[in-house]
Amino acid sequence: MPGPRFELKKITDSEWLILDRRYGSDDARRTIACVYQVEPHLVEVVWLRDLPLAVSYMEAGDVLEDVKQFYARERSRRPVPIPHLPPLAATA
Repeated sequence: MPGPRFELKKITDSEWLILDRRYGSDDARRTIACVYQVEPHLVEVVWLRDLPLAVSYMEAGDVLEDVKQFYARERSRRPVPIPHLPPLAATA
């Protein structure tokens, strides 16, 4: 069984990356966000993807959970219906 799609990777004592393992390590799309500790119970996020998520959280793990929930909702939506038209009548 493959590992989880998203990863919270600690870079320094006060910086983390949110990574999407669907992309290779040399692919710029792998990094979803940079998370920075600004106060003991406050982190700020710089989103590298256009996600409608908050920019402030209590801790880095909360950012990862929000990303997981966002992508789980995206997958659970019904597909957009495509209108189907009858075939054109052949003209002779």
